[in-house]
Amino acid sequence: MPNANEIEFKEKFIERYSKLTEWEEFKKISLSFLRRSIRVNTLKIPINELKKRLEKNWNLTQVPWCKEGFWIEHKGIGDEHRRDIGNLIEHSLGYFYTQEAASMIPPLVLEPKENEIVLDIAASPGSKTTQIAQYMNNKGILVANDYTILRMKPLSLNLQRCGVTNCIITLMLGQWFRKSNIEFDKILVDAPCSGTGTIRKSLKTLRIWNPNMIKRLSITQKQLLETAFKILKPGGTLVYSTCSLEPEENEGVVDFLLSKYKSASLEEIKLKNLKKSEPILEFEKNNYNSDIKKCLRIWPQDNDSEGFFVAKLKKL
Repeated sequence: MPNANEIEFKEKFIERYSKLTEWEEFKKISLSFLRRSIRVNTLKIPINELKKRLEKNWNLTQVPWCKEGFWIEHKGIGDEHRRDIGNLIEHSLGYFYTQEAASMIPPLVLEPKENEIVLDIAASPGSKTTQIAQYMNNKGILVANDYTILRMKPLSLNLQRCGVTNCIITLMLGQWFRKSNIEFDKILVDAPCSGTGTIRKSLKTLRIWNPNMIKRLSITQKQLLETAFKILKPGGTLVYSTCSLEPEENEGVVDFLLSKYKSASLEEIKLKNLKKSEPILEFEKNNYNSDIKKCLRIWPQDNDSEGFFVAKLKKL
């Protein structure tokens, strides 16, 4: 990783994030090495069997909040120290999915079950879709949607590689589902976002970041969340997540739904061994619903991971 002094942070970015968190700590972790992690695909192989195969050459460390998740590091040193886990035969066979540890949280919170009708409204490249299918044991119906042909390619390849057989792929804007006359038991809205929680693996996020982009994205996010809520069955569960740390994309979007629909209710998220920070209830003259304290806001420095935001909603 480059030295922190070599990276230029925009003045407005520094000003904004100094209000949201401990700036120096956030800056340091955002410019530090991000551990590689994998999720065992139990549709194809038991967890212990894959561990036996990999532990000859790799050190595996349990992700505390996900029993299928492991941080992975090669045992070699110097020139023999590998990082190309995507080239392993076990990856090609679909025995594991390379997935950031914090990214495993939304499907865990969604808790999909066998024989439910589940929608992943913005599914590509399929990390959370394949995780959902795994928890459904390939039973029931899983609809994986995205909106461009280019995004269909990695999604379909990953579903095939991981042995997912209960999935229907759809190609359209997520907002069009409101015309589908289909109701879902559970819906994941892992929304397109600014990605400010992923700086550790994508420094370009710092270059493209600007406040106007945040405002534009929040409009799409509100549309997707509202669409999902409308097609959710009464009593159903809706999980909204982003890898953004911006209040307008997270607490602000959830606040919008709570304000518009009295039948929308937030549920507390409880995951063992996961460190979390307090959600933002007030920022730049915006005051958000006090129930938003039930949401999950994770800064990169909390768990040495990416930053993430997760909300769990019920339709009364």
